Amino acid sequence: MGQPVAAKLKEKTVLVLGAYGFIGAAVVRALHADGLEVKGLIRSRKTAGRVLPDVDLVSGDLRDFRSAGDWRPLLTGVDVVVNCAGALQDGGQDDLRAVHYTAIASLGQACAEAGVSIVQVSAIGADTDATTEFMRSKADGDAALRASGATLWCFKPGLVIGQSDYGGTALLRMLAAVPFVQPVAFPGTPVQCVGMRDLCAAVLSAIRDDLPPGSYDLVEDTPQPLSRVLSVTRHWLGFSPAHLTITMPPKVTKVVAAVADLLGYLGWRSPLRSTAMKVMAQGVTGDPEPYRRATGRSLAGLEEIYGGLACAKEHRLTARMTLLMPVVIAVLCLFWVLSGMFGLTGLSQAAEVLTRNGWSGAIANASVVFWSLIDIMLGLAILWRPWAARVCLAQAAIAMFYLIAATLMAPELWLDPLGPLVKIAPALMLSLVARPMLESR
Repeated sequence: MGQPVAAKLKEKTVLVLGAYGFIGAAVVRALHADGLEVKGLIRSRKTAGRVLPDVDLVSGDLRDFRSAGDWRPLLTGVDVVVNCAGALQDGGQDDLRAVHYTAIASLGQACAEAGVSIVQVSAIGADTDATTEFMRSKADGDAALRASGATLWCFKPGLVIGQSDYGGTALLRMLAAVPFVQPVAFPGTPVQCVGMRDLCAAVLSAIRDDLPPGSYDLVEDTPQPLSRVLSVTRHWLGFSPAHLTITMPPKVTKVVAAVADLLGYLGWRSPLRSTAMKVMAQGVTGDPEPYRRATGRSLAGLEEIYGGLACAKEHRLTARMTLLMPVVIAVLCLFWVLSGMFGLTGLSQAAEVLTRNGWSGAIANASVVFWSLIDIMLGLAILWRPWAARVCLAQAAIAMFYLIAATLMAPELWLDPLGPLVKIAPALMLSLVARPMLESR
């Protein structure tokens, strides 16, 4: 007699690409809970260690996988590859053609040669004639996998809603956290959602061979207007209903997207970038029928998805912090840059504080100039996303140094009517608060 399905499943080894991402981490946990041996391909071991501490991890950057030979060492002993990796837009460390097409085409070739199956998590709207490079590159990758001859399941999920948040889900929760009013662009845009639980179940069905290979849109049966999705999200988070809905004019949306694109070159992966706005303007809809016909069931609808998720204060806190983070970073930038500029423009007054305490004029002037330039550098450095978290700690350390040094050398400043030392304390605390806000996973 043949082995039971559960035993056969446990014998399979699965390699998950993009393992600590929003979808990838959920898929890894689902596969691990089902008894499979799971390996994760990740870019940052530090982040992966925080998100997936008990998973076998392999370091690698998809931009470096240009040929089938680059994949062969990773496929040894692997039965199925699940590709959850992706990028929204070119910029910083993201190269859409490399991640969505070049690496995936060579993966398909390597998997076909090794007899390894592929589960591709693509995107609704992925088409070679799409208006965004994100969708075009996704479509090219899908086509390359189909042409490779490897056994393939291609899933195209709608707007994915999970317990954690990232990308579109983070944007929903951020907008839902706006008090009193509900800003929304494209309120009537049709959106079909899919719960993370259903997406993970579809991946498991493919690995179990319970689902025929093919392409499937993973979406709820009925499209919802975006305004409705926001309203349900707001209710799930426990925020009060909005007193007024403010529809953002297209020109305002374009300006916001343009600013977000510029920040992308500084490493900030905002969900407000132009690609996301174009996709949202066109709608997120698919055809649920092929998956329903293959499985005999429909996927959970919007209310059922949220009904199966627990909401606690940390979800509300994260939504509010995501909303406030751009303001916090802007305030810290301005505070430190202006502090340094005021030191330079008021050089004589600042140096006088030191000369009154026995410093020579030359050393006092040099000290003010030096620390003013440090302030300006810290203010500008926080705008570079890869450095931002460490800059927050540096700002806090420098602020503490200022407090201690000033207390020892010029304690009378604590009694100054303008409170120059008293005002350092809130800035120090804001830097410490910003540090954990900058953790993206």
